[in-house]
Amino acid sequence: MAPSPILGIIFHWIGGLAAASFYIPYKQVRRWSWETYWLVGGVFSWLLMPWLMAYLLVPDVGAILGSASGSTRFWAYFFGVLWGVGGLTFGLTMRYLGIALGMAVALGYTAVFGTLVPPLFHGTLGQTLGSVSGKYVLLGVLASILGIVVSGLAGMSKERELTGEQKKSTITEFHFGKGMLIATFSGIMSSCFAFALDAGTPISDAAKAHLLAHGGSDIWQGLPVLIVVLLGGFTTNFLWCVGLNIRNKTGGEYLGRSSVLRAQLTSTNIAEVSATEAVEPWDTREATRGGAAVLETQTETASPAPLTANYAFAALAGIIWYLQFFFYTMGQAKMGKAFAFSNWTLHMASIMIFSMLWGVALKEWAGTSARTHRLIGLGLALLVGSTLIIGYGNFLGTAGTH
Repeated sequence: MAPSPILGIIFHWIGGLAAASFYIPYKQVRRWSWETYWLVGGVFSWLLMPWLMAYLLVPDVGAILGSASGSTRFWAYFFGVLWGVGGLTFGLTMRYLGIALGMAVALGYTAVFGTLVPPLFHGTLGQTLGSVSGKYVLLGVLASILGIVVSGLAGMSKERELTGEQKKSTITEFHFGKGMLIATFSGIMSSCFAFALDAGTPISDAAKAHLLAHGGSDIWQGLPVLIVVLLGGFTTNFLWCVGLNIRNKTGGEYLGRSSVLRAQLTSTNIAEVSATEAVEPWDTREATRGGAAVLETQTETASPAPLTANYAFAALAGIIWYLQFFFYTMGQAKMGKAFAFSNWTLHMASIMIFSMLWGVALKEWAGTSARTHRLIGLGLALLVGSTLIIGYGNFLGTAGTH
């Protein structure tokens, strides 16, 4: 099937919408701790959905995975594990830098490393710079990074307009140096998803050949790779969540049991809330006194957790989360191979676009200054423009324009 960069951009936008929206069902989960609903959702997003969709859409997916070398499977899995570490440390970035600055810095690192390291590793970046189409792609990458930075500035402008009490409630432990170090680590680790997909290229190539040989569509060629990569991410998150279940004595929540006395949000599990998870696990905010975190406790009522609803909402969140990479692989297939590294930038830009649009729709920017609104508009314009520029560069590349 011939590449179609326009369709590829649309698929990436749909994936970005899923990534920006997946946490909404988690808001309906009641009387479960973060580690419980996060692991339940993760079973769907990192285990069940990858196998289900690949099984339905790719013939003999097990044979395709088995035909890949042990080295290919190992590196795809290994980078998936590292990506999981990056996701878990995202929350610490928010803790020390605030959501706006923290997200901009972490996603900026993720976009840069995830986009540029693969072509540097393969030694193709110089060739890219030498072509007209490649220059357009790199211009789009730069526009995307600039859009992320401007979006971060919009968030910082919003934070400056908050009252003193509001600032204390949002960034109680602001520490620029520590926050930048953690943001760097988190951003680099999170970019490992792009490395994992790159390492799994032989699997997607085998899947493409198998699909075409059996009259299928090569648009599904990336689905088998997700099985391996997301298994790596599941490993990291499973160990972390089970460890928290044991430490916090929350394992009984899976069966409807709950502790009589619960800690609301401790200074240690703030790290478990990522940028897209900036919602308190128990519907209440961390209490602060004098800039230091103080534990709040809450006595559980006699009524048990609504198990059926909780499992349903957690499953829905997990499915929506998976869809971001389901559409990512579709977008990747339609963008063509000329500048495959640019798919990661498209994904990051799409997430930021729809995250900001959700903020506008939910009136999170209401009451902010005209300057902040201009920054929001500029950030969105740069991000949307970057996807179109990258798409145009890929179009030139597929058309053979140099």
